[in-house]
Amino acid sequence: MVLNNTMKKMEAMLIDLTIDLRKAAEKGNKAASQRVRTGTIKFAKLAKQYRKESIAVGKKGEKKRKAKKTTRKKKVAKKKATRKKAPVRKKKAVKRRKAR
Repeated sequence: MVLNNTMKKMEAMLIDLTIDLRKAAEKGNKAASQRVRTGTIKFAKLAKQYRKESIAVGKKGEKKRKAKKTTRKKKVAKKKATRKKAPVRKKKAVKRRKAR
């Protein structure tokens, strides 16, 4: 499943980030600091991908649930007939004659 692959990638990336983060904080390793900065950007992109995939999986589950619910017969209330409103007529402009 695609979602499981994404989760595994995220876990591996987090492990790598924590190792580099410790190196940067404890030893002051500048290269490790750079790896952490670039890694967080990549992790953010992967997190967005995970979000999209998890929403897609959730929507598939909802469709299956809705399909089961629609098989039940429901009582349908009759709609009342609505009266049609009379069309509104526009007022004609009155022409005024000029006084001589």
